[in-house]
Amino acid sequence: MSELELPVERNNEELTPVDPLTVSRRWLLLKIGVLFNAVVGAAVAVPVVKYLLSPVKPDADYKSWISLGSVDSFPVGETRLAKFTNPVSQEWDGETDRVACWVRRTSRQEFQVFAINCAHLGCPVRWFPQSQLFMCPCHGGAYYADGSRASGPPERGLFTYDTKIVDGKLQIDAGQMPTLSNTAKLVQIENARGGSTCAG
Repeated sequence: MSELELPVERNNEELTPVDPLTVSRRWLLLKIGVLFNAVVGAAVAVPVVKYLLSPVKPDADYKSWISLGSVDSFPVGETRLAKFTNPVSQEWDGETDRVACWVRRTSRQEFQVFAINCAHLGCPVRWFPQSQLFMCPCHGGAYYADGSRASGPPERGLFTYDTKIVDGKLQIDAGQMPTLSNTAKLVQIENARGGSTCAG
């Protein structure tokens, strides 16, 4: 050995090649993580894709105009409770697919159909024929017979459904819940010293 050469320490352990068929803990956890992420991604993606594609292919069985029955079952000047089946209900909805509404017949050919929900927080309102008022049991909201606001926390009148008469039956457009953001009418009242206007 020359003086310029330094001794090199060699490790007695020889490098052994890794068998590609050997499963390590890191490899196993990585594969389980990838599989778990794929399952979660598919579970999230399926309803999102269905939602995005729903306007492209409307349901052929969907009917937004629902019959409430014969016009003769609603006497002129009276307000009655009616129920209809939600047009977007599923088989497993059971009794919850039945939606209630208040029907007021103002003349021989004119009807007002009110959503049963209070315009404040959505509690179901009741009709009291003695006082000619709709009353909300939750927070004391009150509405006149025409659906306009009488008192309480609601800032607006009851929401109404669009109506039409077909073959002697009263039909309502129940395709969407009445709100401020869709085509459902809104009964509003502006009290100005005894004068009131109803827009809908």
